[in-house]
Amino acid sequence: MGRMLSRHRLPLLLLPALLVAAAAHARGETIGEVDTVFKLIGPDHKVVVEAYDDPRVAGVSCYVSRARTGGIKGALGVAEDRAETSIACRQVGPISIPRPLPQQEEVFSERMSLLFKKLRIVRMVDAARNTLVYLSYSERVIEGYPQNSVSVVPVERSTPIPLR
Repeated sequence: MGRMLSRHRLPLLLLPALLVAAAAHARGETIGEVDTVFKLIGPDHKVVVEAYDDPRVAGVSCYVSRARTGGIKGALGVAEDRAETSIACRQVGPISIPRPLPQQEEVFSERMSLLFKKLRIVRMVDAARNTLVYLSYSERVIEGYPQNSVSVVPVERSTPIPLR
């Protein structure tokens, strides 16, 4: 009986590690980081800059900076990162939009804590100005955060943004 119980507990013990691994896979490409607070045990608190390429708009990348919590909780992957983020999206190559875009769509999302908080980046189309608008914000299951950041990428008039 004891052996059977321990066999059933093993998947439960591995669940947090699997969640952390899945969250790590969703992250953008890390461009750089700076330490903000020294921690004697575990990694320092830091600000990280990551790049996310828009999956449906070739030639546009978004750079997001945000805090990463260090210490023991950060090392174990159970720390809750602060909600503040900053975003700057830029044209990094020729813009091409092979398929029509919805007026508004989430293009990136990443967990900022093990269970409750997410970073979300939403693309909106301003058709009147032929501009792509990117909004970053944090979402929490129980209560939201008003902190947000916005960035725009104007698209040349010779390349109208196709809408669905």
